[in-house]
Amino acid sequence: MPPIRIVLIEDHDLSRIGLSAALQQFDDLEVVGEAANAHEGLQILKVSKPDVAIVDVGLPDQDGIELTQAFKDSADAKQTKILILTMHNDEDSVLAAFAAGADSYSLKDVSLENLVQAIRLTHEGNSWIDPTIARVVLKQARNDVTSTNSAAATTVEIRSINPDDQQMIEASTLTERELDVLELIVAGCNNAAIAEQLHITIGTVKTHVRSILNKLCADDRTQAAVRALRSGLVE
Repeated sequence: MPPIRIVLIEDHDLSRIGLSAALQQFDDLEVVGEAANAHEGLQILKVSKPDVAIVDVGLPDQDGIELTQAFKDSADAKQTKILILTMHNDEDSVLAAFAAGADSYSLKDVSLENLVQAIRLTHEGNSWIDPTIARVVLKQARNDVTSTNSAAATTVEIRSINPDDQQMIEASTLTERELDVLELIVAGCNNAAIAEQLHITIGTVKTHVRSILNKLCADDRTQAAVRALRSGLVE
């Protein structure tokens, strides 16, 4: 099986060189290009067409999120996944990155082991997001839910940014209770802990988890968190 071809776009030379050297230790990873700014990065992406591009947000000439948007809008982006690697941990940056077409989002203090896992999962077509960021943003998502006086459960319409995602989940809704469960999932809670915190049975938790995965067309809990971010739960 050929190695995963990677391009690094990072303006700090020592960080970029060090990351490149670290990734080259793995037989299934190959760094095929590097760039210190967005202009060079966009050209390298279009020419090399890597499997995964690791992009910093704070580039000197253009925001890495803007670079992601420009590349994803081009005809050269079909096979390339974007993994944002940055120090920015605010929800606005996370949401903007996914809205621009990023596939995964990680903080720079991630361990090498977790970063490699994120690269592999991203290459496979899954999404990876730093658990700390997921907790912050999903908490905001829950706070943004508008309460009503209706006796019926409050629901949140999912409006996908990506047209393909929109087709998959356009008719889906998450109840406020499902948002509670989703927030605890990304906080690292297992079913028993969720049941204890929400004062419900484990069987009920399992039912909510299955419903969340189905509604977000997700294969696992991490992917469900990312789908929630990319589908417009947070305005």
